[in-house]
Amino acid sequence: MSGKDANQEKRAHVTREVQEFYDTHPYPPPVEQLDNYRRSWEETDRRRADYHLHWPTVPYREDQTILVAGCGTSQAAKHALRQPAARVVGIDLSSTSLRETEALKHRHQLTNLELHQLAIERVHELDQRFDKIVCTGVLHHLADPDQGLRALSDVLAPNGAMHLMVYATYGRTGIYMLQEYCRRLGIGKSDEEIRNLTRTLGALPREHPMAHLLGDASDFRSKAGLADALLNPQDRAYTVPELFDFIDQAGLAFGRWVRQAPYLPHCGVIAKTPHRSQLCRLPPPEQYALVELLRGAFVRHSFIACGKDQPAVNRAIRFEDKHWLGYIPIRLPRTICIEERLPPGAAAVLINQSHTFKDLILPIDSAEKRLFDAIDGTRSIGEIISASAKSGSRQKHRERARTLFERLWQYDQVVFDASDGSNHGRGNRAHGDQNSSHDP
Repeated sequence: MSGKDANQEKRAHVTREVQEFYDTHPYPPPVEQLDNYRRSWEETDRRRADYHLHWPTVPYREDQTILVAGCGTSQAAKHALRQPAARVVGIDLSSTSLRETEALKHRHQLTNLELHQLAIERVHELDQRFDKIVCTGVLHHLADPDQGLRALSDVLAPNGAMHLMVYATYGRTGIYMLQEYCRRLGIGKSDEEIRNLTRTLGALPREHPMAHLLGDASDFRSKAGLADALLNPQDRAYTVPELFDFIDQAGLAFGRWVRQAPYLPHCGVIAKTPHRSQLCRLPPPEQYALVELLRGAFVRHSFIACGKDQPAVNRAIRFEDKHWLGYIPIRLPRTICIEERLPPGAAAVLINQSHTFKDLILPIDSAEKRLFDAIDGTRSIGEIISASAKSGSRQKHRERARTLFERLWQYDQVVFDASDGSNHGRGNRAHGDQNSSHDP
């Protein structure tokens, strides 16, 4: 057998093992209904926020084609439910997972959902292109992740975007230690073996790198989650530099992190270090790589990618020229405003509850809080400024607003609908000033 044939056989063997694993241990744990999930997505602003996270400069639309690659037991059904005007296609290797999804499809009458038992590497067989591709928690389980991502890239529409998630290396040190423990001890995947493993993990000392994950991560509160983390037959992880190489080799460009504050030297405790100014002078990929080393606890990387011929999503949002005045801020759904037990000088503290790092809180003073409270998902920053600025202090107020809204964006408190503001503005009404053309 030639080396090429041997590699193909090895990949085929891994694919079979992964398929059998998820047929026996479907993930995430199956659910019977999605009524609460449907209700959580009824507000249009939540759908708009998700849309403009991917396409900040493109007018909002709901009639998309969406591929959920490696859809598991419910993910494709969730996308079809929350975007009823979209056409959603779910693919997965596991027949068990597809049966669970099919049951949700019928239960919720999701006529906009179609399902196929298909490997990601063979996605071209659908003979379709997609505006949005969602592939979270899947590529790192493929026999050849590079081949899988290239296959997805080939079916991405010209102006499409991908929402991807892969494992991160450093924060999973404890997981990989326990994976090795399970391999050496010969722990299998039976219910009894998983129950015994769960009891054993309860004896881990607090100092073990896995201990904090057991308390914080929901994955370890179910049999399926524990098996997926510790007994999966195929699993790899990426550092930030490896991730950027992975994206580049697939012919894609990095757009932005789904939650960017943890990666930015402008945010949290890292912004208070003597190295902040040095970090901020570096190109963004190097900033992200160094912040990953400082934080040391990322367990996954969730990000948006697009075709290399598209402008990077993050670079589309800028505060160096007047366009920012036309941006419409939309609050992200898991942001909250705390007004009790505040630090000195603060009128409130803003927190995105999806952040796992506790230092990513944003104190704001009373003037900033008035601007924050004025966000309604329809008014531009310029309109908010115009409505709240006092006579004779407009320029100072505008600079304060520029700083605040950039920080809100960096801290994942808002996304922007820049579909008008980035295309030569929305006129004087959007900018809130007859002299806005003279802004720097």
